[in-house]
Amino acid sequence: MFEQEDDIVERMIQQLRRPVAVDPALDARVLQAITAPRPSQRRVWPWLAAAAMLGAVMIWRPWSRGSGADRPDTLQFVLVAPQANSVSLVGDFNDWDPKRSPMRTANGIWAAVVQLAPGRYRYAFLVNGVEWRADPGAPAARDDEFGTPSSVVTVGGRGS
Repeated sequence: MFEQEDDIVERMIQQLRRPVAVDPALDARVLQAITAPRPSQRRVWPWLAAAAMLGAVMIWRPWSRGSGADRPDTLQFVLVAPQANSVSLVGDFNDWDPKRSPMRTANGIWAAVVQLAPGRYRYAFLVNGVEWRADPGAPAARDDEFGTPSSVVTVGGRGS
């Protein structure tokens, strides 16, 4: 019984010791494929730059007025989704109703402005009425009982 297993192991060792022929031009082809810009990369950079700029504006929020802790803040939510036909902002603040906060688009960048009183809110983007997406620029919320991705925003007085 052990002789047969030893024979199998010996044949495997012999196979593994055989030299492998490698195409000498393989390294050059792989390097060329890695360094060549893909057409899709060229189209993505302007979108990423626009999203980064909108994200910076959203964090800075120069339009936020007042210093009262109970005063609502105006927030702009942004999602880059060039292939989407519709996007809605849904969350605790609108009872997860997609009709209450439809987003508007300009060249695939979807935005909605809402006023939120101080507090912590869960939210998500509903794309084309069926696909739930978390905000890629915000902290992820802990998993809810439905398994849908969502994000968290905390609204407060000064310094929030």
